[in-house]
Amino acid sequence: MGFSDFLKNFKREDSRGKKDTSTHWTKCVSCGALMYNKELLENSYTCSKCSYHFRISAQDRLGLICDKDTFCEYDTDLEPNDPLGFVDKKSYTKRIEEGYTKTKRKSAVISGETLINSIEVQLAIFDFAFMGGSLGSVEGEKIVRTINRAIVKKQAVIIIATSGGARMQESTYALMQMAKTSAALNKLAQAKLPYISVLTDPTFGGVSASFAFLGDIIIAEPGAMIGFAGARVIKQTIGADLPQGFQTSEFLLEHGLIDMIVSRKDLKKTLSDLVSILVPYENTHLYNS
Repeated sequence: MGFSDFLKNFKREDSRGKKDTSTHWTKCVSCGALMYNKELLENSYTCSKCSYHFRISAQDRLGLICDKDTFCEYDTDLEPNDPLGFVDKKSYTKRIEEGYTKTKRKSAVISGETLINSIEVQLAIFDFAFMGGSLGSVEGEKIVRTINRAIVKKQAVIIIATSGGARMQESTYALMQMAKTSAALNKLAQAKLPYISVLTDPTFGGVSASFAFLGDIIIAEPGAMIGFAGARVIKQTIGADLPQGFQTSEFLLEHGLIDMIVSRKDLKKTLSDLVSILVPYENTHLYNS
């Protein structure tokens, strides 16, 4: 095998190191280490050398967090419409179609009920592949329904966010979801049921400005970029230099804005441990002894 053929087996990464399972190897953009894709999968899509966390799909997250074959998805019939007839470089309708082509789903949120280490929870996960995980009317409605099911069944709510923020193509309809989801979480708090928010790379805009930072416990993955506006916009607005790495999960933890940073391979156990502490046993287990 020639050197050029050898190189074909390596993944040429983009700036954030998105994985590609169609090749034999992946190169970590953080430390440059080369890994078999099988090794990457076995290590929960993190670098075995430097623990860099690659971006992964919502479906991959389901596989990492949920007990096998226990996720029951709800509200799959909900799909966005185009109340404003919005057009930028493309029509909103076209962008929805493109999102469906990429993900085979009708929205940026997957919601349902599942078991995590045999503990029942209500779970919502954002999929960045669908219009950058943006928050629109359907996504907000799915989150509210997830919370309402948790109240009825006396379960914990877990939301795993990865989003660029509110969906501009829906304008005020999208912004209303910030208040709508926050009001629903207040009802969850009144029912004395926990909400655990998990922030992944990236979590920005109207998502970080609403439910993502309303968790009773806020967890972030290592190295995740989290904030409201981008660094350049903030610098232009305030006219001052910004601290190095001020939008990383490590910086947020140091300054008390999140509760803990948890490696992806430890997240499932951490979530089940927290829920088992915060919710009575009879409400969290499907089968009681």
